Formats: sequence, structure tokens, C-alpha cells
Amino acid sequence: MARKDQPTVASTPSPGASGSEAVNTNVSPAEEPAPSPSEHEAELSEAVSALTAEDAEPGDRRRSLGRLVRLQIRQRGVKDLFKPKQAVGWIADSVSSVAPYIAIRDLETLRRHHDGLSGDALAERLVRNASRITAAIGAAGGGVAAIEWTVTPSLLSAPVLLASETVAVVAVELKLIGELHEVYGQPIQGTGTHRAMALVQAWAQRKGVNPFAISGGVAAALGTAARKELRERLLKRLGRNLTTLGPFLTGAAVAGFLNRRSTVGLGEEITKDLKRHPRVIEG
Repeated sequence: MARKDQPTVASTPSPGASGSEAVNTNVSPAEEPAPSPSEHEAELSEAVSALTAEDAEPGDRRRSLGRLVRLQIRQRGVKDLFKPKQAVGWIADSVSSVAPYIAIRDLETLRRHHDGLSGDALAERLVRNASRITAAIGAAGGGVAAIEWTVTPSLLSAPVLLASETVAVVAVELKLIGELHEVYGQPIQGTGTHRAMALVQAWAQRKGVNPFAISGGVAAALGTAARKELRERLLKRLGRNLTTLGPFLTGAAVAGFLNRRSTVGLGEEITKDLKRHPRVIEG
């Protein structure tokens, strides 16, 4: 159950979406009418919710990744994605915009969704499930890339795909971090924006949330050192996601394996930190 102050999110992508729609990343943003801020937020919320859902089907995952691709192109353009440093900045901004729409389930809901488990057993289940989701996102990205390269190679689809897959995987891991805090009795309080900022910092540092994190907008709240750490971490993840572009389905297999391993490692580090340094976290 999402907290009251979180945006309402849908659990499935919009009806009628097709696989071909998901892989068409070559559509110019100018060809689509610009959505209003509220429409953009609703679409972004739905895409993030579908991508991070534990029970999403592979086809739904691909369609959701395609939606995220189009949303980010429409909002940020693509020219920065052809230069490594600018691409990392593009991804960091996208993560900051996506983070407030990640619904964190409270402990009661988590236990209800996972056969009444609690403590370490519940944490292990969450880490396992999250790693399966990021592996599936890697497979979805690889599958999309394989389809694209068997037709006409596109200079546009590759960087956009890599960036969007990276954003999607980070979103799943942010959700995992938030729910691990619930498991260990350290829920992150505050508005959706405050929680998002705290989760982004925790992801970059691979530690539990800092209870003294300042309030404000996500991008504004991240200090110079924290943003540098975030960008360095994202650069490593982006490099790892280059495996998505491997020939045919080998890209999907390798990307899925590396995503799974990375998410498991992150989950284990966050769990150890929460158990070693219990915190009382307030917004």
C-alpha cells in the first residue's frame, strides 16, 4: 500500500499497447503533442509502477520500458545521450524525476504479499524478487535491441535504450531500498519528494538512508559530493548495461545476469548497514 502522500500509480500499462509500440524509439518528440504536467506525471507514474511490479509479464515489461523511453525523449530530448558525461547527467535527472513516483509498500502490506514473512526472511525475499525484476528488465532491453538490430540499425535507439534501461533498473533498486527500511523498522517518513531524495542518496552510497538528509527538491537537495557520487555510480551502471547491445539474444542473457548480480549485491549491503546501524528516520 502506497502512503497517502504518494501519487496514485497504476499496476499495468495502458490497454492496447503493442510490442512494436514499445520498440519504436525513433519517433521524434515533435511528432507527438506535448502533454500537460499532470498528464506527463500520470504517464510516468504508470510506467514506473509497471516496471517495478513483481508480477509483470515479460511483454508488459517491454512495453513499460518502451513507454519510459518515449517519456524521457519527449521531456529531455536525445542530443545529450551521444556524449558520455552529458548522458550520465541525463540519466541522473531522469532518476530524480522518476524517484518520487516509486510506491513503497509498508510492512503490513509486504508481509501480506509475502506469506507473512518478516525480518531476514522477508528481506531475502524482497532482494530475490527485485533481482529477478532487474534481470527481466535487462532481458527486455536486450530483446528490444535484438529486434532493432535485425531490422535497420539505428543511431538513436541504442543510447536511448541504454539510458532508459539504466533508469528502470535504478527505480527497482530504489523501491527495494525503501522496502528494506520498512522490514527493519526504519520507515522513511516525509513527503514523496523527501523520501525520493533520501533513497537516491542511499542508492549512490549503498548505505541506509541518512536521517539528517535535508528537505527540498530531489535535485536541489543533493549536495555537490552526493551528486558526484550519484553520477559516478550511474556511469558504472551505464557501462555495465552496454551488454544489452550484444548480438541477438546474448545481450539479453548477459544483461539479465549482471543486473541480477548487482541488485543482489546492493540489497545485501543495505541490509547489513540497516542491521549494523539502526536509525530512527524522520522527514
